[in-house]
Amino acid sequence: MLHAMSELFDDGPEPGDNAPALSISDLSRAVKRSIEDGFGHVRVRGEVGRVSRPRSGHIYLDLKDDKAVLNAVIWKGVAARLRTLPEEGMEVIATGKLTTFPGGSRYQLIIDDIAPAGVGALMAMLEKRREKLAAEGLFNADRKQPLPFLPEVIGVVTSPSGAVIRDILHRLRDRFPRKVLVWPVAVQGERCAPEVANAIRGFNALTPGGALPRPDLLIVARGGGSLEDLWGFNEEAVVRAAAESAIPLISAVGHETDTTLIDHAADRRAPTPTAAAEMAVPVRSELLGALAAFEDRRVQATTRLLRDRGERLRAASRLLPRPEVMVAERAQRLDAAVARLPGALERAAQRKRIALGRVAERLSPARLQGQVSARRATVQALQPERALRRHLDLLAERLDRLKPRADLLARQTVQPGRELNQLSHRLSHAAARLLPERSRQLSALGRTLETLSYRNTLARGYAVIRAEDGLVTRQDQLSPGQAVSIVLSDGDVGATINGGPAAKPKRPPRKSTPKPEQGSLF
Repeated sequence: MLHAMSELFDDGPEPGDNAPALSISDLSRAVKRSIEDGFGHVRVRGEVGRVSRPRSGHIYLDLKDDKAVLNAVIWKGVAARLRTLPEEGMEVIATGKLTTFPGGSRYQLIIDDIAPAGVGALMAMLEKRREKLAAEGLFNADRKQPLPFLPEVIGVVTSPSGAVIRDILHRLRDRFPRKVLVWPVAVQGERCAPEVANAIRGFNALTPGGALPRPDLLIVARGGGSLEDLWGFNEEAVVRAAAESAIPLISAVGHETDTTLIDHAADRRAPTPTAAAEMAVPVRSELLGALAAFEDRRVQATTRLLRDRGERLRAASRLLPRPEVMVAERAQRLDAAVARLPGALERAAQRKRIALGRVAERLSPARLQGQVSARRATVQALQPERALRRHLDLLAERLDRLKPRADLLARQTVQPGRELNQLSHRLSHAAARLLPERSRQLSALGRTLETLSYRNTLARGYAVIRAEDGLVTRQDQLSPGQAVSIVLSDGDVGATINGGPAAKPKRPPRKSTPKPEQGSLF
């Protein structure tokens, strides 16, 4: 090996030393080729120590056991396709090639693939990740949203070709058909976690009322499988997307015994995809049955209310007086007034006649002649012609002054006069139209009054008892010797309370019907 390395140098051997002098770079390259040729493909098992993720996208880490530490690096392209990224404290099996880093005079492992060292390592990593996310509050119960009672649109994140979507659609069709939007994703493998996270965020990014409706509920579903198959739903990106979802989300990953981290972040966990469909919508037939029961209760309550109100109305109507009784009293007063009218007119005419006689006595011809003579003498003494002429002149002047105002007043009264004539015409028409209607209403009220009068009840054998303090409705309002008035259908009768028990009226004997003789046809 040293002979092969000596061929890299141009300088000859120094005097007194047959070993050639190597440069640092030549020695590093020789060591690099030697290590890569001898360890071109290795599998190493160890615990992940320090992990560094710079902005370049590469991952630098340490693999260690109880006696040694091995530096390792995962290039950006390899890290993008790894199913499981290394985390500190995780026991892994790394596959790659051993090489050197001349800039640091150390050797390192270039990792091509890395996987947890068995199920125990996966469970330890899962528990550590669960504790981390729980400490951030992503699993808190107060962050969970209630599911809508009857979502209009349901978004499903699952594989479009599996039996899961068929089970969900079939169950929704049986219970309550709804609109379903399917976002196809890979449900296992390297593409599972990023596609599921993007689907959840994509559904949340839809605009309500847009061309593509925004779901009211999300279902993330997958059938059962091993821990490795379901690992994509344990990734931090999926858990964070589920916790950040503004749309209520149901997690239906695996079977009843399978538990993933998305189950803790979701608003509701379903043991199976079919159970998730049952949680999403109610049973339409049960709702229709409940509505029918409510309708029956409403009809029964309405019927009972109308019946009770009808009975109350009929009970109240029995206490109303009969219309003919109310009208009869007024009619009687009118008849009495009509009967008194001729006498009153006669007496008024007699009084006027007496008063006229008294006035006539003061207006005798002789007395009037004397008064005329006295007035004539007075007029002659006052020169009536000149006084009358002066008075007429004054009146003429006042008339001239008032004439313009009279003309103005005459012009101003023309339009009001026309309006007055129009109003009078409209009043006549309105009266002609309203009087028959009011007459019909009065007749209807009269018939209603007659129908509701208590006289009809009295005509059927009932009576009304009145005392001094009002209508008698109870026994404790009466006392022996008390005078009362009994109102019957044809008038009132006075009575006195004796205080004894009421005598039962004797019923007339029934007339016996002769039995037909034997041999009769009837």
